Amino acid sequence: MSAAFILGFTYGAGACNIACLPYLGPVFFASESGGLKQAWRRVTPFSVGRLVGYACAGLLAGLLGDLLADTLQQTGLRWLLGLATLWVAIALFRGKRAAHKPCATTRQTPNRRFGLGTGLFVMGLGMAFNPCAPLSALLVAAATAGSALSGFGLGLAFGAGAVILPTLIFSIGVAHFASELRANWGRWRPHLEYASAGMMLLMGLGTWMGWISP
Repeated sequence: MSAAFILGFTYGAGACNIACLPYLGPVFFASESGGLKQAWRRVTPFSVGRLVGYACAGLLAGLLGDLLADTLQQTGLRWLLGLATLWVAIALFRGKRAAHKPCATTRQTPNRRFGLGTGLFVMGLGMAFNPCAPLSALLVAAATAGSALSGFGLGLAFGAGAVILPTLIFSIGVAHFASELRANWGRWRPHLEYASAGMMLLMGLGTWMGWISP
């Protein structure tokens, strides 16, 4: 378990941040940051989705052996990540539209109404199933264990290590940078918001079609 955690932590400290940035980063530029608490509301569903995804991957590898690794190596679950990213982009667009209506109130948070949190959870889930060297190592270890319970434990340990640093980096660093940039763009801020949501839309479409590989 400790080896799986260290492997996940090493992955989370490097390549994971680069892979997650084009998918999660625009969310902070397309919507009000609202401080650290609001940033956590965006990062947490995504991170929990990844954690659940890695745990499920380990469990399935323990049950199916090399079959799961071979399947992911061929296709991954890019369609799931792509559809979830499209879902988040549409939620951001609809949230912006609702926010600019005269009847919009602070008690009716547009992003919450249109399922941004659920979309981020599914996006994290899809991200966890995309093939990479650390995930392949995890699946081999889980398949070798030959037990669904052992595979689940390995996946959970790997996921816990993988999400720690990205969660902190995005909730503090990226969120703060996005907040400062939005604050200094003045009348151009709506253009930044819509451009960020548009980037999410293109990322979702490209991932779903297989043109973009995270």
